[in-house]
Amino acid sequence: MARDQIDMTPLHSRDELVAWIEAGVKPKSEFRIGTEHEKTPFTLDGHHPVPYAGPRGIQALLNGMKLLLGWEPIMEHGNIIGLYDVTGGGAISLEPGGQFELSGAPVETVHQTQSELMAHLAQVREIATPLGVGFLGLGMTPSWSREQIPVMPKGRYGIMTKYMPKVGRYGLDMMYRTCTVQTNLDFSSEADMVKKLRVSVALQPVATALFANSPFTEGKPNGLLSFRSEIWRDTDNARAGMIPWAFEDGMGFERWVDYALDVPMYFVKRGDTYIDVAGSSFRDFFDGKNAMIAGERPTLSDWANHLSTIFPEVRLKRYLEMRGSDGVPWGQLPSHPAFWTGLLYDDQSLEAAWDICKRWTAHERQALRDDVPRMGFKARIGDRYLFEIAKECLKLAHAGLRRRNMVDHIGRDESRYLDPLDQVLDSGKTPAEQMLDKFNGPWRGSVDPAYTEYCF
Repeated sequence: MARDQIDMTPLHSRDELVAWIEAGVKPKSEFRIGTEHEKTPFTLDGHHPVPYAGPRGIQALLNGMKLLLGWEPIMEHGNIIGLYDVTGGGAISLEPGGQFELSGAPVETVHQTQSELMAHLAQVREIATPLGVGFLGLGMTPSWSREQIPVMPKGRYGIMTKYMPKVGRYGLDMMYRTCTVQTNLDFSSEADMVKKLRVSVALQPVATALFANSPFTEGKPNGLLSFRSEIWRDTDNARAGMIPWAFEDGMGFERWVDYALDVPMYFVKRGDTYIDVAGSSFRDFFDGKNAMIAGERPTLSDWANHLSTIFPEVRLKRYLEMRGSDGVPWGQLPSHPAFWTGLLYDDQSLEAAWDICKRWTAHERQALRDDVPRMGFKARIGDRYLFEIAKECLKLAHAGLRRRNMVDHIGRDESRYLDPLDQVLDSGKTPAEQMLDKFNGPWRGSVDPAYTEYCF
């Protein structure tokens, strides 16, 4: 999750909420790619969770990164909880169970994403290895129970931890045991935003299957290929899902604001303190009717923070966030921005991608989304297997990246970052199925080798 915003401008009208999102509109020449990825820290000795405090804990890791990088620390009540790069715009933050997130700077090409990633890995290893800490690139911790996982000292997570069990079965698993990779992309107008949002929501199950790799819970196969994706089906349905209304006439920035106003809030931040307002709507807060903070009006910060607590498969802020994929090992990470950039940043590929999904009904989109965590490429929509659709999408992503023609120092375009996905489709198996084959074969029924093979 991104760091909390600080802009105490008071809000007076719904138009200001719309204008805040609309300010994300950019000319095509200024389009950027942002990649965020989470990874699970573990002790190299014994493969246990890593606590926050102590000489070999996450606090020590962040302090080491601060000294190495010279980034600004993000503090809360005296604890370091993240780092921010004032010049480049990247950030390192902690998820609730200590998952380490790099929110990459907005860059122009997937080549730059790859460079940023390689630099980050070298930096993290330099600090983490002497502390005896490694990082796992899977969508979910394969061997730990929820009780084993340490809690990070962040106020917002305390509030969410109390609230989650009230609204779904898996919210705490989402917080403490999962990792994702996310790509953030721009739009050039309201109409461009709507088209990209619809295409990416409809096709999010394709990415879920291509990156599915969370088939284990507490050391055993859980019967799914992406348990992380399944978790989101029963975490908090008031703020997650396939947003069917986004495909209806009249969709635009205002419609998103109306949706967000009614999504229950978690917290309001004042100074260093998080005030628990879980379950109340932003609309009531806006009207000065929130009992927990009577008479207070929301600020721009409150609005930005609230938007960051909405979790549909694709999220609109001042850019679009692709949220449907499991975290993956570092070698596959650049495939994620490459896939979505190729599909959405090339007009021809975007149009062709819309052709694939524009006739699907809300019911069909939902059924596909519900089936994909369990069935992967064997899920169907209409009379088509998801495998065929994934092949088509990958072809479009290749063509889009070739037409973008952003070449590296030796003349290669960005389509080379799709190679790991080509290999997935050539095998006909999701990464999770490949991992299950190892579990049932050379791993001899143990998930322990994952800590070596899927380590960053």
